[in-house]
Amino acid sequence: MGTKHTGIVDDVPDDPNELLPETSVLSLEEYLDMQAAIGNRTRFEIVYRLSHTGEMTPTELDAVMDVDDSTLHYHLNELRDVGLIEKRVRTERDSDGLYTYYRATVLGDVILEHGVEELLHRERDFLEAYDSSRP
Repeated sequence: MGTKHTGIVDDVPDDPNELLPETSVLSLEEYLDMQAAIGNRTRFEIVYRLSHTGEMTPTELDAVMDVDDSTLHYHLNELRDVGLIEKRVRTERDSDGLYTYYRATVLGDVILEHGVEELLHRERDFLEAYDSSRP
């Protein structure tokens, strides 16, 4: 089957479910849920910040994102539910009294790097390729 833009023949199945290996850990629906989750601006920013800075507390995220506490926790829970971030609770109190940390999971890093970020980085290439003013 050829692709729409290149005409190159690829080994692409007709059924999207067949893209997954037989022993896939996640279902197609779970992968799509991840895409949907990161498609929200606030959730994208949370994953972006966690992926590029490492662990952060809700207080630290709130300070750099300017969202109210309930909204932040709602989005953190949504991202945890789909597996893009994980929560770590410290057992010992530190000087700031912060116990809960969040960080991007491997899947969070991958969907960010090879999804949204890649599209953003390639925008210049897309603009040049589809510039109608060029001969």
